[in-house]
Formats: sequence, structure tokens, C-alpha cells
Amino acid sequence: MKRSDGRKFDELRRVTIQRNFIKHAEGSCLIELGSTKVVCTATVDRNVPAFLKNSGEGWVTAEYRMLPRSTQNRVARDRISGRNMEIQRLIGRSLRSVVNLKGLGERTIWIDCDVVQADGGTRIASIIGGFVVLVDALFALHREGVIDKMCITDMVGAISVGIRKGDYILDLAFQEDSDAEIDMNVVMKASGEFVEVQGTAEKGSFSKDDLGKLLSLAQKGIEDIIDTERNLFKDILPNL
Repeated sequence: MKRSDGRKFDELRRVTIQRNFIKHAEGSCLIELGSTKVVCTATVDRNVPAFLKNSGEGWVTAEYRMLPRSTQNRVARDRISGRNMEIQRLIGRSLRSVVNLKGLGERTIWIDCDVVQADGGTRIASIIGGFVVLVDALFALHREGVIDKMCITDMVGAISVGIRKGDYILDLAFQEDSDAEIDMNVVMKASGEFVEVQGTAEKGSFSKDDLGKLLSLAQKGIEDIIDTERNLFKDILPNL
């Protein structure tokens, strides 16, 4: 059986990444995950949060917003909702998990993720796109001699999985996410280690066996995404 868009249950939507999408940013891209589209930019700031002053360490943080008509109904501009806060913290944690902050030095890299069009998986696309622009920004710093070497320690990817009408499905589009019994967002490194697992039973509950199957399905999807990242950065990160 297939889904409404013709995909198999274990099939990703098409992922396309257009780098250097914004002229002025140190790193930028437009990432498309099916019909979901997110513009990601990286900005290098010479300051760090107060708790890192004189530590020799840098910081990576993120902000996430949805443009007013990225959804079927208008989203209020500049509204910082609890959902936005949750997602931008997730993006920041995910990206910091693969950066040697000592190697970055006392500077902050801001990752801005602006959803142009939402059809499920906006946080997933933001993490993938955020990683792409982070690498490009770090490469710019390395090329200019600001940092000694690339301080990326691993690659990171993310994907959604869920159970809908009894089927285990990968990479949920909006309609699938809205009526799934179980939905989960998973962040994982290329090494196979998990960074974050966010799972919710929207209807009923799920078993340990369900959890295992969903994590295995997520791992399969993330490995495909990391293959895409490796292809993008084969010259910049040849050892990852």
C-alpha cells in the first residue's frame, strides 16, 4: 500500500537544498522537504552569552519563525509562541551536539530558520538546513583563517515518524501528522547516537515494541539524509 502522495510507508519526501540562497549571510540555504520550504541563514557574532565570557568557548543558537501565510491560516508576524521557543531550542541543541565549541572560540553563530511554506516537518527541515548553513559559515571562518580547523565533529540529521491507522510511516506530511495516533521527531548523528527523541501518543498509548520500530524507521530515514549532507560536503568534510 502507498500513502496519499504515492510514497511507500518507509519513503522520504524529496529533499532539495539550494545553498548560498541569501547574498549577505555567512551561510544560507533554501531547503525543501516535499512541500515544506524553510530559508535558513547563519550569522557570525563576535559576542557570546554572559555565561561563556572569558571561557574560550563559542555558542550556536537558533531562532525559528513561520511567515504569515506559510500555513493555511495567517500566522501573526513576530509572535514568539511556546511552540516557537521549543523548536528553536531543539534546533540549537541539535547543532551544538556536533560542534567543538572550544574550536569555535568566543563567538556565536546564530541560525535563523524562517518557514516559507509549511506542510509538516518544519522543525526537521530547520535542523537539516541549519546544519548546512552552519557548516558553510564555519568553512568561511576557516578559509579566512579565523579558526584553525573545521570544528564539526559529526553530521546530524532529523526526521519524523509515526503510526497512522496502524501503519508505521516515515516523514509525515501535515495531514498525516494531524491525524496520526503516534508521532515522533528524532535527531541522530551519523555515528548512530541519538541527540533527541520527542514522542507523543496523540490517541491512546504505544508499546516498547512500537518505540523500537519507530526508532529503526527513523534511523533509516536519517541515514538517507546524512548521505545527502555527505554529498554536499564531500570536499569540506571529507572525513565525516
